[in-house]
Amino acid sequence: MPLGDEAVTEGAALIRAGQCVAVPTETVYGLAADATNAESVARIYATKGRPSFNPLIVHVSDRTMAERLGQFDALAARIADQWWPGPLTIVVPRTPDCSVASIATAGLDTIALRMPAHPAMRSLIAAAGVPLAAPSANASGGVSPTKARHVLASLDGRLSLVIDGGTCTRGLESTIVRPMGDHVVILRPGPVTAEEISAGLGVPVTDDLSGKISAPGQLASHYAPGKPVLLDQAEPVEGAFMIGFGPGPCDYCLSRRGDLTEAAARLFDALHAGAASDCATIAVAPIPHEGLGAAINDRLARAAV
Repeated sequence: MPLGDEAVTEGAALIRAGQCVAVPTETVYGLAADATNAESVARIYATKGRPSFNPLIVHVSDRTMAERLGQFDALAARIADQWWPGPLTIVVPRTPDCSVASIATAGLDTIALRMPAHPAMRSLIAAAGVPLAAPSANASGGVSPTKARHVLASLDGRLSLVIDGGTCTRGLESTIVRPMGDHVVILRPGPVTAEEISAGLGVPVTDDLSGKISAPGQLASHYAPGKPVLLDQAEPVEGAFMIGFGPGPCDYCLSRRGDLTEAAARLFDALHAGAASDCATIAVAPIPHEGLGAAINDRLARAAV
């Protein structure tokens, strides 16, 4: 259903009834359900076939809602001040009276919170009146959807409503960070880069090396298109669907001009195209490992496992 008042009203009614709704955000399409209702969240896991130990991001409409669910220290508050609403998720301790069902946080004592910028998700949260748990709206481990048709291709028949808000502008899941008092840990790279966070806050930014599942998107094998993916291929591979970057022959180019922002926005569309092709394998050109390139390479590495 096209994005509009009717779609938001119907979506909110379905969520209050315990159902899941696919809705666009600025990053990717999300599979949204009432985060305070354990049965509703369980339907997300069942719909996606998602492992129960992988926590979900909880989307909020404003800081007041966020601070009822999570404990924000000074650094967490500064992060929210700078990048909310937007494509950044903050992992903080749950409040003692947090209303979010523990299944949504996979039993952890922390919660991953994001205030989205997209009007569709913000309107749906407001209309439903509850925080929304919303992982990407695709079968678990598959390619994240950036268009409504991607959702339908992956989950058709499992959903009562897909709100069609067009193509997601960012095309890459949110950056996930954990503020640690005097520094920030990147749990998942994304549209807001480590360099931007370090410059904006004036504190050290490190990668997560713990190996523990403490935030969404940390499974080693993720974003899989269902066929082998060959990375760092400087030349086309015979018989493979070639995803290019920069000038040169390919079947789908992430960015002819070598723009990493454009490449990030087109990444999952490219993997969907490769998955739908007749080729047995997908080959991907080298992507610079800087700025958004780190997030792109992270997703590609998971797709290739």
